[in-house]
Amino acid sequence: MDHPPVIDEVELRILRLLCEGLGEAAIGRRVGLGHRTVQRRMRNLMTRWQVSGRVALGARAQELGLLSASGKG
Repeated sequence: MDHPPVIDEVELRILRLLCEGLGEAAIGRRVGLGHRTVQRRMRNLMTRWQVSGRVALGARAQELGLLSASGKG
């Protein structure tokens, strides 16, 4: 991918919390969503980015520069 994909603020927060090591339930509490909604959002990101699993999702977010300290969130 040449430039970062468009993701919404909630997806960005989910990705950042995921990379901090939080599980779906803890992420949900932080962003105000149920754990199943967090799971669905993560699955959708995995499908869009063609990755499999939480580790690969976090790695792709890092590759895309979405987890940099200078970003919003």
